[in-house]
Amino acid sequence: MSAYALSVRNVRKQFGGLVAVNNVSFDVFDGELFGLIGPNGSGKTTMMNLISGALKPTAGEIKLGHERISGLSAHHIARKGVSRTFQLVRVLPSLDAEENVMAGAVFGHQRLWGEEARKLAHQLLERVGLGGRAHMPVSAMTYIDQKRVELARSLASNPRVLLLDEWLAGLNPSELQIGIELIAELRAEGRTIIMVEHVMDAIRTLCDRCVVMSSGVKIAEGGVAETLSDPEVVRAYLGDDDA
Repeated sequence: MSAYALSVRNVRKQFGGLVAVNNVSFDVFDGELFGLIGPNGSGKTTMMNLISGALKPTAGEIKLGHERISGLSAHHIARKGVSRTFQLVRVLPSLDAEENVMAGAVFGHQRLWGEEARKLAHQLLERVGLGGRAHMPVSAMTYIDQKRVELARSLASNPRVLLLDEWLAGLNPSELQIGIELIAELRAEGRTIIMVEHVMDAIRTLCDRCVVMSSGVKIAEGGVAETLSDPEVVRAYLGDDDA
């Protein structure tokens, strides 16, 4: 029996004449924190959209455990256990923090309702640093706090695989340290996490392995230290502001 939480096989995504992801394959083990990195425009977020079902692959296959999920709609994939945050934060602006997190519990993988969902929402808001602010409208929150709500909502479904798309972006140094510690705690719980991130200190600190993409193709894969020192990876990042 495979210990892979997620398998990506020869996945391709084409938009007209543009190939955004070109024949990419990798596996993520159960309980692994896996980095997906590369310069801007390399296809990382497209890959996250393919895994989560926001986009359907042009070719190839994605499996959650032994079950094919590529081609399913986003809400079906969420029900099967893939949860995510977004590069540009997406909250439910007419609801408060508690209601946003409860939505993750109601519509996700491990479904809770009513008082159970409310209790979990309060626990998760406390965990991400928003204790006591459950009834604050998210529209009145700062961008950083909206990101915290989004993470709590993603965790509310107890996902099998958690996708973090640049969740640490835009944090100041003290918030960044808190964010890294929070992700490390989630990993210590045995969660399977795939993170797209430009903050290389976070990749070095947190990730077991990583894949590097450039111009839609995979150019390197392996342990973090050796992958980041790969000459082709260094070349891919040269001239990129986020390298």
